[in-house]
Amino acid sequence: MSIRPLLKATLIGLSEEKVQILDQLQALGLMHIIPLRQAKPQKSTTTAQHEVSPEQLRGALHYLLNARIKRRQVLSERHFDLPQVVDDAEQNRSRRLALVERRDFLQKRIKDLQPWGSFNLPGENGLYGQRLWFYLVPNYKMKEVLQSDLIWQQVYRDNRYSYVAVISEQEPGLNAMPVVRTHTGAVPLTELQRELEDIEVELETVEAEREGLTRWIYLLQRSIAGTEDNAQLAEVADQTLDREQIFALQGWFAADQREALEAFADQHEMALLIEQVQPDELPPTLLDNPTALAGGEEVVQFFQMPGYRSWDPSRVVFFSFVSFFALIMSDAGYSLLLAAILIFYWQRMGYSQSGVRLRALGAALAGAGLIWGVLVGSYFGAGPPVEWLGSLKLMDLNDFDSMMLLSICIGAGHLILGNLMMAWVRRRRIQALASVGWAFAVLVALLGWIWGFSTLHWVLFAAGLGMVLLFSSERSDWGWRRLLDGLLGLSGVSKIFGDVLSYLRLFALGLASASLAMTFNQLALDVAAALPAIGLLFKVLILLLGHLLNFVLTVISGVIHGLRLNLIEFYNWSLADEGYAFAPFAKREVSPWIT
Repeated sequence: MSIRPLLKATLIGLSEEKVQILDQLQALGLMHIIPLRQAKPQKSTTTAQHEVSPEQLRGALHYLLNARIKRRQVLSERHFDLPQVVDDAEQNRSRRLALVERRDFLQKRIKDLQPWGSFNLPGENGLYGQRLWFYLVPNYKMKEVLQSDLIWQQVYRDNRYSYVAVISEQEPGLNAMPVVRTHTGAVPLTELQRELEDIEVELETVEAEREGLTRWIYLLQRSIAGTEDNAQLAEVADQTLDREQIFALQGWFAADQREALEAFADQHEMALLIEQVQPDELPPTLLDNPTALAGGEEVVQFFQMPGYRSWDPSRVVFFSFVSFFALIMSDAGYSLLLAAILIFYWQRMGYSQSGVRLRALGAALAGAGLIWGVLVGSYFGAGPPVEWLGSLKLMDLNDFDSMMLLSICIGAGHLILGNLMMAWVRRRRIQALASVGWAFAVLVALLGWIWGFSTLHWVLFAAGLGMVLLFSSERSDWGWRRLLDGLLGLSGVSKIFGDVLSYLRLFALGLASASLAMTFNQLALDVAAALPAIGLLFKVLILLLGHLLNFVLTVISGVIHGLRLNLIEFYNWSLADEGYAFAPFAKREVSPWIT
């Protein structure tokens, strides 16, 4: 099991050394603090060292991280002025936002005015009291303009619109022209183009300044970490029990870290009391998985943290999710495409612990998908591209009976494993036999479905359900209430039957993905045959867009339904207690961001 055993520690020290001790304990990062008193509400204030708020820090950091080009990171604080850097980043962001908005407006205005050409509007007396009115008239409505009594001139015409200028002292009425008037503005096109050029130059200057500010990203990250560390330190300081000249601090720590904590207590001349977990206590859950398999831990923590006395489903979720995803994708070509995307983001995902774990999970998904795609002989919905790959094809997605049997066996095996793990968790209680009964009943039902039910199968199936009936209750007496609890437990027959059948989605989604890929291939071939010349272009477009759409849908289906089968069907039969995560009192680490 990968839930690390914990111990409870109580540290007692001198109040005059409290701040220094807590700071050193935070640097050690071993304990999950147990509050000994209610913490006081923290006021939102900034220290003299950091004259900016955490929100401003995060905003500036986010803005600089999104820069396209980043400079070499400065790791020394000799020339780092935090308030000045944050202020410069905020001003740069405001200037850039205003310039981008103005540039977008000018680009739209120039695009609209180009058909009209560059001109200066005459003043009030430029046309002896007459004025110009501009209309963008659809070509099919030009016959209405021809029938009007207005004085007009067609300035430009494209395949959709005619650009019409009307000369009139007053704006024509709403019924005089078939469309409403177009506002061209009083600024000539050439002026707008010159302003756009100036803004583009200024934007380049602003981007260069932003690029220069990116050299402070690491120090900004460290400043944020320092701010959060100080806030956590102040919170823990309020949770200690203070009595005159001494204070007491209590928390959970991993049992294998006992020597490190004892050395800390000796170094700071503190009293240390270490206790075992009591039956009535509920410690946090500290999961421990190797990096290669820790992607399952990320999934487990996102959905439901198991209780301390339960079991860690991370590794089961990892392998089952990878398998389910491969079955749903069922295509070696799509798996290679997923691997290419993963390789593209490989280095970027290595900047955080979660990214490294999810990167390993992604590699497993692509690898398993590739293996299963080769076994079913599907390559972007087509057959094996070379003969030797065809010899590796062992399964056929169109063999409905075999694929349904495989899906049902996977589902039954998954739920049998879940019930056996539940029995292990309840191994000191009689209710463990109920979970064994469910696992036994599912196994017998599966074998009976495969080989045909016999009298022996029905007897064994009834024996499994009998264990559920007798041992589902937590009551100590064997009266009618215990029997009623057992009958309520037996109502789960329909649920476990439905949960096993739910795994048929693996076959259905895999078949749907393969069928859609083959449909796009056939459609592309039909179009190419019907249109010998331009058909080749349409064929390529259909293949690219069609397979891209199918790839996205397949990945989404694989993630959603792969997780659903683990986190709903499997969890319902394998986990009963929900816990909370081990949150160490530790300083946040910052890795230098270097291009």
